[in-house]
Amino acid sequence: MITRKIMDYKQQAMYNNGGSGNFRLRMVNFEMKENHISHETQGLSETQLVVRRGKPFKLTLLFGGRAWNPHTDKVVLLVRLGNLARSIPVLFSDQCSNLHKWSAKVYSRERHAHSVIVHICSPVLSAVGVYELLVQIETPWDKRICSVGVFALLCNPWLRYDPVYMPQEAQIEEYVKSDFGLVYCGTSANVQSRPWSFGQYEPGVLEACLTLLQISPQHLHDSNRDYISRADPVYLSLVICAMVNCNDDLGILLGRWTNEYHDGVKPTDWTGSADILRQWLLSKFKPVRYGQCWVFASVLCTVMRVLGIPSRVVTVFNAAHDTDANTTIEEYYTTTGEKLNLSKDSIWNFHVWVECWMKRSDLSPEFDGWQVVDPTPQEKSEEIFRCGPCPVAAIRQRCFRVPYDTPFLYASVDGDVRRLIMHNRLVVGEKVDTETVGQLICTKSIGLDSLNDLTNTYKGLKKLQRQNPRCVQYSAQRMVCRATSMLSAEVRGERRPSNSLSSAENYMGQMSPSLEVSLTTEGLPILGKSIRLCVKVTNRSNQARTLRENVSAQLKEYNSNPEKSFWKSQKEVHIQANKDLTLHHNIPYFDYESILAADSVVNAAVVIQDPMTNESILSAQEFCMSCLPITLEIEGDSVQIKKEKTAHVTFTNQLDKPLSGAVLSVEGSGLLYGKQEARVGLLQPGKKIEKKVSIKATSHGTKLLVATLSHSNNSITVSRSYHKVTVKAT
Repeated sequence: MITRKIMDYKQQAMYNNGGSGNFRLRMVNFEMKENHISHETQGLSETQLVVRRGKPFKLTLLFGGRAWNPHTDKVVLLVRLGNLARSIPVLFSDQCSNLHKWSAKVYSRERHAHSVIVHICSPVLSAVGVYELLVQIETPWDKRICSVGVFALLCNPWLRYDPVYMPQEAQIEEYVKSDFGLVYCGTSANVQSRPWSFGQYEPGVLEACLTLLQISPQHLHDSNRDYISRADPVYLSLVICAMVNCNDDLGILLGRWTNEYHDGVKPTDWTGSADILRQWLLSKFKPVRYGQCWVFASVLCTVMRVLGIPSRVVTVFNAAHDTDANTTIEEYYTTTGEKLNLSKDSIWNFHVWVECWMKRSDLSPEFDGWQVVDPTPQEKSEEIFRCGPCPVAAIRQRCFRVPYDTPFLYASVDGDVRRLIMHNRLVVGEKVDTETVGQLICTKSIGLDSLNDLTNTYKGLKKLQRQNPRCVQYSAQRMVCRATSMLSAEVRGERRPSNSLSSAENYMGQMSPSLEVSLTTEGLPILGKSIRLCVKVTNRSNQARTLRENVSAQLKEYNSNPEKSFWKSQKEVHIQANKDLTLHHNIPYFDYESILAADSVVNAAVVIQDPMTNESILSAQEFCMSCLPITLEIEGDSVQIKKEKTAHVTFTNQLDKPLSGAVLSVEGSGLLYGKQEARVGLLQPGKKIEKKVSIKATSHGTKLLVATLSHSNNSITVSRSYHKVTVKAT
């Protein structure tokens, strides 16, 4: 296990005088402040030296008794990682260090009678971990050795020869040093951003990340092999990805995708990684309850940044979960527009994973760069719940044989959707959508709180001539999979009658596309206001027609099929030949106030039927509910560590009806201890609820102040707002 006792940076090493010629080591100064500045590790630890591999760091050795005589006295440093140890003679030299060997050098200008400054340099491919440092002194009379402390060694994205080297300083600032990010969620039609505090400078986070490596199954099975392998960021990402979820090991987070969160924290209530990592560490590795994809990904991003591997959180809108590996997703609807839970495949409104930057020493150079690493436990990879690291370039080029999990990730961003309208177990309408999956793939922009579109880095043109000849034959495989899917799709747990299905599909194939339909929302759907839908029907035939319109709205989890409809509309409509018809629908607040909450996802669908021709045409859209604002203001322009500031939090009821049992709560990791609340029995329209809180930052970096407004006995969240707080060192 990792040593948790943190030694003082001026750890003293006392020697007995007897027989040593009165030459002894009196003190070792780890020069933490200077080393942390030089190695870009400021704030990661106040009690432990943290340095980066391949770059020299300084120690000052102070001797007692007589001065050091290099001709008779030998000083040797030993670094120990578990059972692995290296002996490093302290030499006098003005030459540059060898990046592939441990070295310890004293430059002549930094040598004094009773002290020397030693420059220690680790190999560029050193293992990440906590090393013990020992000093051995040999004189003509005896040899003494003692442990003087520990130091943490991390990857070095500033060093050209490190596999995680990133050439631009602005990229390193964003993807390694920044402790603040945005996670995009909602739907592609209504993108919302969720601030996240990665929290790598919060107390205990570094210790949790390093401990994670020490309790991995790989380390517990063979610690020496694990230590040696930790030099490779590919190996590190494999280990950490599996350890972020707890499905196979002593990992951090337990996932849950139901509404039963009474014995833990609701995933939407998390705003940062620090609380999660500290809770896991303090509980002796009990899984933290509960996480969903953005929580898993954000915690993974924190750990990787702490270890020195550039990382960013990426959102895929309309991400496919392809369970049968045919790259096609089947969806089933009734003739009234209600979506059915008949397919094991699913499309998540959004799915969040991590991209990590590294050189792939196991692959050709074209696959260097960003790698997808997904810790959300969906499917097993090599019998473990993890996914990646997979080169983004391999996904774009459809190189399915490139490790790890390329086919699964390709389907997530570029699969086809086959939507089927069912009536009496027959397919009466079908539409194949090749554009919806992976409609938008994005991350936070460098240095800005805005969206950076990555879609083109994942999705190439679906043309055979653009394929890499080393890749699998995608087009032929998809044709086989499509045929297999049509023959083997299951409905209500039973195989569809092949003759009925075939005749229905053949009939549809002969029909002319004389009807078109689209469904959109009018304006931004805001919780507490009416939801407005617009249906546009186009009649391309030369005859007037009488049609049936069926519209429904369903609540759904972002990663699964929707629940039963909470609102429906059915009516007969008339449309002239070669004309368009626009239909408007209004879903009032009282129809959904007990069902929808802040960030709820709604699946709306319309089916237009022509009884004369038996045509059934479907259009569907999913959207996320937006919130009324909460105002957060902090007195003054800046916040300093351990200095109190007052924050003002206000919510005004802009609805047309009162809110019963309104509760305004405020919390912020690193700013407030616990949650503070203000309550009112009834918040009338136009009235406001206020809360003043005193904040005091415990560490530097970016923090989040979070305010939530809920109401009624079932604690439905009406609004949630965030305020980014930049804490400066004193």
